[in-house]
Amino acid sequence: METTNTSSKKMKITGWVFSSLAILLLLADGIGKLIKPEPVVKATLELGYPENTIITIGILVIICVIIYAIPKFSFLGAILLTGFLGGAIATHFRINNPLFSHTLFPVYVLLFIWLGLYLRSASLRKLLLNS
Repeated sequence: METTNTSSKKMKITGWVFSSLAILLLLADGIGKLIKPEPVVKATLELGYPENTIITIGILVIICVIIYAIPKFSFLGAILLTGFLGGAIATHFRINNPLFSHTLFPVYVLLFIWLGLYLRSASLRKLLLNS
């Protein structure tokens, strides 16, 4: 029984490490959109979004990240971030950005989000393993 408890504790810590990396990346992105330095404005315009949408996008990503960071609502936050980052993938794909560095970067972040949640949530593991 102790091995299971130790293993579960290690999984939870590892899950929070993955989740924290995703949270930090996305918070940096959201805060960057609120501050609107020139590189953020330029990149957003290159992606085809008007400048007046930058702050709204920043607020939305920060709200989704906060929801994900609250353990009780993490699953909902992961779903919202999946939709948000799916849009980022589609945007990069639409303008033919490089595959591995731009288009798939949101996929890498999503792997951190879902792997982190899977490792730190026994109920999610149970749901996925028993279906």
